[in-house]
Amino acid sequence: MNAALIVLGKECRESVRDRRVLLNALVLGPLLTPLLFLILMHMIVGRELEQAEKPLPVVVIGAEHAPNLVDALRQQGMEPRAPVADPEEAVRQQRVDLVLRIGAQFADDWRQGRPAQVEMLFDSSRQEVHGQIDRLQRMIEAYSSRNGSLRLLARGISPALVSPLVLARRDLASPQARGAVLLGMLPYFLILTALIGGMWLAIDSTAGERERQSFEPLLANPVGRGQILLGKMLATAIFSMASLILGLLAFLAAGHFMPTDDLGMGIAIGLPFVLTILPVMVPLVLLIAIAQIWVASYAKSFREAQTYLSLAQLVPLVPSIILMAVPMRPQLWMAAIPLFGQQVTMLRLLRGESVNPLAIGIGAAFTLAAAALIFQVTLRLFQSERVAISV
Repeated sequence: MNAALIVLGKECRESVRDRRVLLNALVLGPLLTPLLFLILMHMIVGRELEQAEKPLPVVVIGAEHAPNLVDALRQQGMEPRAPVADPEEAVRQQRVDLVLRIGAQFADDWRQGRPAQVEMLFDSSRQEVHGQIDRLQRMIEAYSSRNGSLRLLARGISPALVSPLVLARRDLASPQARGAVLLGMLPYFLILTALIGGMWLAIDSTAGERERQSFEPLLANPVGRGQILLGKMLATAIFSMASLILGLLAFLAAGHFMPTDDLGMGIAIGLPFVLTILPVMVPLVLLIAIAQIWVASYAKSFREAQTYLSLAQLVPLVPSIILMAVPMRPQLWMAAIPLFGQQVTMLRLLRGESVNPLAIGIGAAFTLAAAALIFQVTLRLFQSERVAISV
């Protein structure tokens, strides 16, 4: 163990002297991901608020057939635009977002008390116009409901007779739980911070030393290869953990600038969240450290190792995509899957839910087991002579 500590001290001293490692581990990782996340949140919230408050531009064809409808929609925030020659083609080519077409039969049907039809043209494949489509539909439905009630009252019939069932919707989600919807990518950004923090040290202590021809003299010492590997892993984990802690503090500060209150949402990135996440992330940081050393040990040069580990940063994105694309109720077995279990735990904490200590224990045990397995695989690589030769 003394030899492992000596290697640990050596790697830490060399990394502290290397400005590139310090810049990426203690500046780029902790600050870049919170900044990107903050910008992303401002863009999402800003777009939602803008679409909800600004006038809704809609190309209206046949407005002369239903002037009262157009006026009512204008009062609700619609901004009528001039007709276009070929509305279908204009929507397909994305020259316009929404078209409201009112046929000549509308006026006769309205006067006769028959259902009068209006047509809404849009392109559902465009994600950015979904909010506008829903907003215009709600406007038309509100106008229809109001006039339907007036028709019944004019005939001496209570509008309640046509609504024998009333659905009362009660959203029991807390502002914190609603805010977690926007924070679905936060676990990935936190794991990415840990990856960036340890990546450069893992590369420098393997492929970098091989290029400088200092790896072979280190392995020639009468010290077990396992102790050398353990020292390098602990050094990488220390820098990764330091980057993660700084990143958590940066996210803690960035949480005060996220405009989620305007949408009735809350942010749970506080000191309790930080103190709970740290013990959850420690086993994962060890797994990340040894995995990065393992990948970098196969590279023949510093640049090749950098390429490999840059691609490896996409691996934690897979659980995030799965959780977003296939929402599922948290189960105890999920904690046994490294990366996936930690992300599920973080999402539950962001929602303000309690986390079963057993789940945390299972996650830690299986993650450490995976780290031990990769350690043994990397140790076999360290015991071969080819690991020290840059060819």
